[in-house]
Amino acid sequence: MADSKDYYEILGVSKTATADEIKRAFRKLAKQYHPDAQHTEEEKAKAEVKFKEINEAYSVLSDETKRAQYDRFGSNFEQAGFGGGSYGNYGGFDFSGFGSGMGVDIDLDDILGSVFGGGFGGFGSSAKKKGPTKGADLRYNLNITFEEAAFGTKKEINVARQEKCEVCHGSGAKPGSKVVTCDKCGGRGKIQFTQNTIMGTFSSVKTCDKCGGEGKVIEAPCEKCNGKGTSRKTRKLSVTIPAGIDNGQAISLSGEGDVGLKGGPSGDLYIVVSVAPHKIFTRRGFDILANFKVPYSKMVLGGTIKIPTLEGEVEFEIPEGTNAGTTFKLKEKGIQNIHGRGKGNLEFTVDVDIPKRLNDRQREILKEFASTLGEEVSVKKKGFFR
Repeated sequence: MADSKDYYEILGVSKTATADEIKRAFRKLAKQYHPDAQHTEEEKAKAEVKFKEINEAYSVLSDETKRAQYDRFGSNFEQAGFGGGSYGNYGGFDFSGFGSGMGVDIDLDDILGSVFGGGFGGFGSSAKKKGPTKGADLRYNLNITFEEAAFGTKKEINVARQEKCEVCHGSGAKPGSKVVTCDKCGGRGKIQFTQNTIMGTFSSVKTCDKCGGEGKVIEAPCEKCNGKGTSRKTRKLSVTIPAGIDNGQAISLSGEGDVGLKGGPSGDLYIVVSVAPHKIFTRRGFDILANFKVPYSKMVLGGTIKIPTLEGEVEFEIPEGTNAGTTFKLKEKGIQNIHGRGKGNLEFTVDVDIPKRLNDRQREILKEFASTLGEEVSVKKKGFFR
């Protein structure tokens, strides 16, 4: 083969590979070995050599005429007039010599766009005729309270988005004006030019600079939207916040984003919630946590205390001899599971609420209690001025 290169082997396909199989193989290898996808200078240098080789192989095998000549002449391929040595400038795809004297049209947009899907490392950046395009997705940040997140709520929000122009109805043309076929490209969206080189004459095709590849132009643009076909408007939307939603989670509203182009669907709206902290509770999944102080006497003797929950106070029996730092659990007093499977728990930790001031009688009682335990208690007497 030319320069002892086996183009089929380079692309990793068989000699009976179809055009689609060749294209898929090239696309995979081109992405893998594109210099812009490498990390170090050494890797880039090696990838550039490999990338040119891959590009050279694809340039021949993707063309039925060149592939037939290559299969026929083998190592005499260059002598047949189909030079294979200069196909690979990855920055601009040097096609010098392609179609020399044969009248072959080379459409760079078709080659790069079909292979890379409209853009890879700068390839395929030229505009082509565009079909229906989905509108852009939007994000809205919504602040809610801890209770609203726990129980769910409804909110009304104002969203600014691109909507179809009410004057031109999305055509971009001024009322009474028309969208006509581009007179420069004849509606093709592409223009052809011929270039003479030392290798011969070849034709090339590029995107029409007048219509931007659309094939049509507007006689007079809409004054409302300046020919864009869309205008920015603010809409009020009603949003249902599900019970159990957590901080940072999002709600998706399908079709509430920017309007699509050329009949394409509208984008989606993503509402990201920020939950305000609670003055008592913190959240852990669907459980809520809290710390409460309990009177010393009830920690020692036991008794009933009132515990606040998200749904109001409940009574709880503290066992006798409870130590500070003990954690108790109230089942299903937490937050509703957002998927509807039950509720979390309320876990609270108790600490001793030590009284700051005691009267003489209380002091005497505590002193007597301490003495029964064999403990010595030093009680400071109040001074005259106190």
